Amino acid sequence: MAQIGPDSHVTLHYRLAVLADDEEREIVSTLALKPATLQLGAGQLTPVLEERLLGLAEGERRCFDLAADEAYGRRHPDLVQTLARATFDANADPQSEYVAGDLVEFRAADGGRFSGVIKSFGEAQVVVDFNHPLAGMPLRFSVQVIGVL
Repeated sequence: MAQIGPDSHVTLHYRLAVLADDEEREIVSTLALKPATLQLGAGQLTPVLEERLLGLAEGERRCFDLAADEAYGRRHPDLVQTLARATFDANADPQSEYVAGDLVEFRAADGGRFSGVIKSFGEAQVVVDFNHPLAGMPLRFSVQVIGVL
């Protein structure tokens, strides 16, 4: 039976949930949908999640609990930044109307893109959290391996 290696193409069902107060809050799941197909090492999953898949065989099911530091890392207060409204407007999509809680994508000077979550939105300034939305949260990663190439 084929096992998952560092460069494997894998078809699987997966579920990712945040663990809080002994309860799970589902973030994403393919269990009731079409399975996902991905290539390890291509950046489709975090390195820690890929590491958990290594060695699993077709047909195998597993559930992994990840501490916040293992999953998306700790939250960094310095990544919550206050931007002048003019700076925000110059770098965000001018066609969108934003409110607190929205995920906004910005253009970087090198042509790349990065995103953050709006914490507050005012006439003079906008507070944006550039931490990953799952940073600082413990997670449960459940998988069912369907196929390995």
